[in-house]
Amino acid sequence: MGIPRKSRRERLRAHTTSQIKATALDHLAGGGSGAVSLRAIAREMGMTAGAIYSYFDTREALITALIADLHTALADRLEAACGRAPGDGPAAAVFALGHSYREWGIANPRHFHLIHGHPADPGQEVPEAAHRVPVLLTGLVAACLRLRGAPEPAAGRLPYDWGDFEPGYVVRVRAAHPDASPAALAGALRLWGRMQGLVSLEVYGHLGAQTRRPAKLFHAEMRHSLRAFGAC
Repeated sequence: MGIPRKSRRERLRAHTTSQIKATALDHLAGGGSGAVSLRAIAREMGMTAGAIYSYFDTREALITALIADLHTALADRLEAACGRAPGDGPAAAVFALGHSYREWGIANPRHFHLIHGHPADPGQEVPEAAHRVPVLLTGLVAACLRLRGAPEPAAGRLPYDWGDFEPGYVVRVRAAHPDASPAALAGALRLWGRMQGLVSLEVYGHLGAQTRRPAKLFHAEMRHSLRAFGAC
């Protein structure tokens, strides 16, 4: 059985939705999330305000859709970077992922701020794509630990167990990496946090007064983190 073809109306709606999102990203790049307005987007696209509300009933719904799209694009980029890593082994893939993430953040500070710079709403569901990078990192850290041949020392000498993490996230990790341990998951989250911390400082201009070589500092921090997993 072939794949059902979309109707002309469905194709037109999908095209208009993509145009709305693209216009919103242009406004975002020019003035941050505060510059995103459904009425302004409608005016630019030659739509009535009522028409655009049939696609996104609130500004927050549009922002939520943009965040999900950005997470997807970022995850696609970082997965591709791992595949192009100049070397074998999980450590090379982690370095490639990390530097690609830093380059993306510097090149797209508004996008970085939109997905990482706002407090998370406890009542809002996290986009599925937001889990892809830390899950990928968990697999890479697990591979590093297997190469090391010994489990990672736990903080405070207290071993991690699956109960330390959100059950839904554990399901995702174990589905993608059945051999990963709780220690690998914890290590991946710590590594992801360190990467985001340094990139955040650089994106928001807080490293310029201290170093002229933030890329070198970032690489050294990643190397230090991976050394704890016996990867380098």
